[in-house]
Amino acid sequence: MMSKFKARALFLCALVALSAWFGATVAEAAPLPTPTEKPILTISGKIKVTNKGDTAEFDRPMLEAMGLETFTTSTPWYSGPTKFEGIPIAKILDRLGASGEHLMVIALNDYSSDIPVADVRKYKVLFALKVNGEYMSVRDKGPIFIIYPFDSDPDLQHQTYYGRSVWQVSKIVVK
Repeated sequence: MMSKFKARALFLCALVALSAWFGATVAEAAPLPTPTEKPILTISGKIKVTNKGDTAEFDRPMLEAMGLETFTTSTPWYSGPTKFEGIPIAKILDRLGASGEHLMVIALNDYSSDIPVADVRKYKVLFALKVNGEYMSVRDKGPIFIIYPFDSDPDLQHQTYYGRSVWQVSKIVVK
């Protein structure tokens, strides 16, 4: 039978080991690199990881390095099902240690929309960089278009979600 002293020592060792492990997993994430090209997206607000003051700036290669995903969906802006390729917004928020509940999305023309973070997690909303395999120019809703997978859920085929699909995205404030 184990003595109280040995049991307590074993418990403390386990506690120290768990503390070290949790500390390593909660420790600040790896630094965000600095863009090598012109930044196309700036994220600020309730984020922990930055690369320029209290903001996180991304150029296209930085975004693409996070891993592109694709889905095809119908939209009010394109005829027929359209293929979109981009980065899940939730993946970027996780990388930045974002803690807010809303995203204030601001376009190049100062149009803005509020998107609940719950949306981007539930529906796998993309920062789309490509449409039908081609990069989007500013003239064609680029360089970043927030797109929901409208065909995946009938509830998404509503003006509320169409209004959250901001194109020419340039800034995000996590609130």
